[in-house]
Amino acid sequence: MLSHLHIKNYALIEDLQVDFNSGLTTITGETGAGKSILLGGLSLVLGKRIDLSNIKNPSKKSIIECVFQLDVYNLQSFFQTHDLEYESETIIRREVLPSGKSRAFVNDSPVKLDLLLALGRRLVDIHSQHETLSLTQDAFQFQIIDALAKTTALVEDYSDFISKNKLLQKEIKALELQKQQSKNEHDYHSFLRLELEDSNVLGLDFEALESDYNTLSNLDEIQSELEFASQSLNADDIGINAHLMALKQRFQKMSAMSSHYRSIFERMDSITIELDDICSEIDAELNRLDPDPERLNNIETQLKKVHDLFNKHNVNSTDALNEVYKALQFKTAQLGDYELRLKALNISLDENTEKLRLKSDKITNKRQSILPKLKSELEALLKQLGMPHSKFKIDITPSENFLSNGKDCLSFLLQANKGGQFLALKKGASGGELSRIMLAVKFILSKHQQLPTIMFDEIDTGVSGEISNKMASIMQEMSRYMQVFTITHLPQIAAKGNAHFKVFKTEKNNTTITQLKPLNSEERLEEIAQMLGGLNLTASAKAHAKQLLN
Repeated sequence: MLSHLHIKNYALIEDLQVDFNSGLTTITGETGAGKSILLGGLSLVLGKRIDLSNIKNPSKKSIIECVFQLDVYNLQSFFQTHDLEYESETIIRREVLPSGKSRAFVNDSPVKLDLLLALGRRLVDIHSQHETLSLTQDAFQFQIIDALAKTTALVEDYSDFISKNKLLQKEIKALELQKQQSKNEHDYHSFLRLELEDSNVLGLDFEALESDYNTLSNLDEIQSELEFASQSLNADDIGINAHLMALKQRFQKMSAMSSHYRSIFERMDSITIELDDICSEIDAELNRLDPDPERLNNIETQLKKVHDLFNKHNVNSTDALNEVYKALQFKTAQLGDYELRLKALNISLDENTEKLRLKSDKITNKRQSILPKLKSELEALLKQLGMPHSKFKIDITPSENFLSNGKDCLSFLLQANKGGQFLALKKGASGGELSRIMLAVKFILSKHQQLPTIMFDEIDTGVSGEISNKMASIMQEMSRYMQVFTITHLPQIAAKGNAHFKVFKTEKNNTTITQLKPLNSEERLEEIAQMLGGLNLTASAKAHAKQLLN
């Protein structure tokens, strides 16, 4: 409930602080005294947009602050979800700076306007004839029915399944698109994969193949060079071997004369052995050389195929080509994988849809069961509120599709006058009638769910006499379950409040200021008497006022 309100530098309010209690609070005052200013200031702290023209002194900061007692509202999860510090006594403050910028705080934590608006809707419900238009909307009508049918939690569960269904359908659609794209590419990827398989190049030793190609393509020059080397080593008298053998013999003779030359001889002996081995290998290479044009042609063909594939796949090694092949294998196998994933998703969708159906059937049955009770309660209340011939026709019919809150289509029709037609509320009820219907609806809701603090802004416009008495009794009964404020011009309603406040204007330094003050017993008696008989108080007006208060 709202326990404290502080408004500073807003419209005609200079600095106003007031405390409120539970129950029914009535607010009265002359036309133009500033009752709407209170609601305007309160709406700012509940997240509405600021109108800078309403700032009393633009050079100073404007502050609107409210203190709420939250114990009964079960808002801990809301605070946790939005990373706010929960306090059973929560302070909400809105500041408008001279620059025109505004700031909002919940328990001194800065918050954005949309969050303030979401929290405000859970704390205060302001109703004027304009707000009663919500009564004509399906969402609000379902709220009434779900409160009585105790299906609010079921609808929330149903909403979770709806969200899951939408997510699964989105995933299926995306996967089907990927599958189609994959299918379009599948033939091309299959062609590339088969081309690599048929090329027989994936297991080739590319370096060895290039070496063989270089040898065969340069065979004549290699043979010439090998023959030159063999002749240089082995030619009689002038060959390297002959010269080395002569030197070796000389050092063998010298080593016999002096051991100092023994090591040179041994090294020459080693060279001789190594050179003999080289000569043998050169001879073997000469014998191995065999012109093979057919093999050279085959190798050339293979190498061209490899290089073409390198260029095609933008790689420069057979290892990289193998990686390309593995990637193509994966891509061509994906089509089957899509089928498996789609099958699994469709199974999940079918299972979730069946749960949705069961939930929606349960919601429908419970809603249907309370319609007669809702109809009779509304008609009984409206009879007391001066609409004795009002009749309701409330029907629920199944929809072919899953809707946001079930599979129900709602028909909420009113016959306002005897013999009249049943029409939708927005066509069949006047503004005053809608106000009374809204009061009846809120009264019914207050007995079935914890509602936020409600403020009726002259909801009694156009009624008087016994009907106003009954409206006051209904609001008084509602205040047993919730905090109720009503701004009224009717003494019958003003007298029913547990507390009574008066809005009035005063002048200060040649400036008009709006103030709000709680009335004590004597002041209250006087205020109600003036509402009954005007400024000139009469004994009969006071007696009537005392009778109303008693």
